[in-house]
Amino acid sequence: AFLLQGATDFLFTSEGYFVTLLLVWLKVFLFLPGWPQVGHSQRLGPPEVVIPRRVTPTGRGMKLQGWFSYKLHFGGQRHVVHIKVKKNFLSKNFPVFTYADKGVLLQDQPFVQDDCYYSGYVEGDPESLVSLSNCFGGFQGMLQTNDIVYEIEPKRFSTAFEHLIYKLDNKDTNFSYFRCGLTDEKIAGQLKIQESINSTLMQSAYTGWWTHHYFLEVAVVIDYSRYLHHKSNASLVEKEVFLVLNGINGLMKALGLEVFFKGMEIWTEKTLITIGKIGKSLDNFCKWKQKGFDKRVPHDVVQLFIKKDFGKTRGLAFVGTVCQRQFNCGIESFLNQPIFTLSYIVTHEMGHLLGMKHDDPKRCKCGASSCILYPVVALTTKFSNCSYADYWNIGRRKSCLYNTPMSQTVMRETRCGNSVVEAGEECDCGSLKTCNTDPCCQLNCTVTAGVNCAFGLCCHNCTFSQSGTVCRQVANECDLPEWCNGTTNQCPEDVYKQDGTFCTGGGYCYKKRCNRPHEQCRQIFGIRAKNANVSCYRAVNTRGDRFGNCGITETSYIRCSMADSLCGRVQCENIQEIPLMSNHTTLHWTKFDNNTCWGTDYHFGIRIADIGAVKDGTKCGPENMCIRRRCVSLSTVAPNCSPHLCSLRGVCNNRQHCHCRSGWNPPICKKRGRGGSVDSGPPPESPTEDTFEPETEETPGPETEETPGPQTEERVGKRNLVPYFLILLLFLILCLLLLFLLFMRPKKKDDTEEVSVSSNSS
Repeated sequence: AFLLQGATDFLFTSEGYFVTLLLVWLKVFLFLPGWPQVGHSQRLGPPEVVIPRRVTPTGRGMKLQGWFSYKLHFGGQRHVVHIKVKKNFLSKNFPVFTYADKGVLLQDQPFVQDDCYYSGYVEGDPESLVSLSNCFGGFQGMLQTNDIVYEIEPKRFSTAFEHLIYKLDNKDTNFSYFRCGLTDEKIAGQLKIQESINSTLMQSAYTGWWTHHYFLEVAVVIDYSRYLHHKSNASLVEKEVFLVLNGINGLMKALGLEVFFKGMEIWTEKTLITIGKIGKSLDNFCKWKQKGFDKRVPHDVVQLFIKKDFGKTRGLAFVGTVCQRQFNCGIESFLNQPIFTLSYIVTHEMGHLLGMKHDDPKRCKCGASSCILYPVVALTTKFSNCSYADYWNIGRRKSCLYNTPMSQTVMRETRCGNSVVEAGEECDCGSLKTCNTDPCCQLNCTVTAGVNCAFGLCCHNCTFSQSGTVCRQVANECDLPEWCNGTTNQCPEDVYKQDGTFCTGGGYCYKKRCNRPHEQCRQIFGIRAKNANVSCYRAVNTRGDRFGNCGITETSYIRCSMADSLCGRVQCENIQEIPLMSNHTTLHWTKFDNNTCWGTDYHFGIRIADIGAVKDGTKCGPENMCIRRRCVSLSTVAPNCSPHLCSLRGVCNNRQHCHCRSGWNPPICKKRGRGGSVDSGPPPESPTEDTFEPETEETPGPETEETPGPQTEERVGKRNLVPYFLILLLFLILCLLLLFLLFMRPKKKDDTEEVSVSSNSS
């Protein structure tokens, strides 16, 4: 098609007649069935046939970090390619919207394999780039090394894992005839408009403005003409779009930008906007997507893929409008180009949305013969210094790029058979195969007739578990157990000890955890590490820098007051070895008053967990704990419940209810019973419950968390038995004494009589 367009420029020359004949000849010749590669002229020469051979990664720790290595021979050399699975590339429950008869909108969430998209590099070339997929039976994608771009795809019908590698010709003059639809005048005008827009769109209030990673959420719409191009096969359309977005993801990584594919829509019945000139078509598309698509698939940018010849122009987008709903859109015209070419064109237009202008070849360099933002199409993988500057000054400051996609709510399809029990379902056994082996749940998501339940922690063999069956064990010393009540399949909601309850090591329970600085130091520096002296905390955390602070604002670190210094960053001592830390983490040590203080830093923009901040709930005084980097009184954390409210026979849970020891009944542990709380469900009957003592005679004594209830009752019972044993012993002694006296008395009488008889005899 580009040859025909180029030829028309000569029709009105002095040799027009000859060229007209030549044009007719080209039309006949190019459209013969024997030329399936029309539109692929940027592929230079025939492909090379290669068989990727899996090899063991040679780098230190590469195997443990998830790297795979393959050996390939192409371009006259043997190369080793290292690749790793991409993360955060596809939205969970990826939505695909299509249309049925009469314009009825349909939503599907097909199974999309997300562990088969890879990024990597070629060994020995630090500036190389690899972006591959093996989701569709072999490797498909792009390899760039030594400033040459190659495209790889599986060889059809091969039984030996053969692949075809094409060298892409960046110097193809016919291909470079195509260009972006933006002129320098239009770019300048759009940037001037952007400068007048509210500055809040340009400068985010997000606390991590100095970040290392940004996330670009992309949506794609496929025009009806492109759907017909793929023979009305939605699966082929999806495959092409996934491969294109995978290539874009690889190209954008150089900016520290993660491309996250949110969803797509295919116009399967008709084109839903008026398609005319490319500029007007873009305006129509931007207006259309605001009427409903924005809500269906929330996005930072959206691209319309269309199969229409706009002459020279292959794409068009606004400049610097990435976070603006009215203008965060672009349009790309695809004919029969290879996948990498499509990825390149879309990346170019996305660059405009991120604020990048066209490159001036005289001052914009990227280390290659051409760069991505050149005004004409040039197959390259590198952004120029000018593009980086534009992105840094405009695109990087856009607030929507700070949002981490995984932290946001992702659409979930509600349907029977997805193994998730949703509104209107009694159960959901999943696929046909799993339902055939499930005696409790039927394929239509209803419970089998005659059974009590089909799922739940209190459901066993399709019946409710007995009352008193433990359904959630104690996780740690700050947790409390839950039991089934015998009438439902659901375990009671998880409850735990009230914040501020004592735990071992002199700490306090907080949000189901016992946080202690000694333990935190061991987690960071090893088992021999210890919590540092108070002087370390005061010296370091009052500095107000990335090594010692009580929090971060939008632009600075908060200096700790002396009262809050124990709640800043944890300080450790007795460090025997330097641990292996994750990226962007710095260890530091400080000498102060003969104490060596060790800690970690945390600075703006890091999106990993801060392991060095003192954890909430850590003790910072006799009756104080750290909350949000401040040392606060326990009375402000849990003021509504105390052990005295529980008659000193239980503890308070996080709902300010008493959890009674075994042998005492909720709600206030005053009467005899099975224990537990109003939230926990009934515990099992205790086989050794004490019943010998009247309730009115017992006076509750003091109790600590380290003294379990049943043992205390046993000791109280033993102490109360002592008087009974003494009385019984005295009674036995008295009885023996009386028996002895009674036994001795008749014996004396007999002796007297015997003496008398003897006297008379004499």
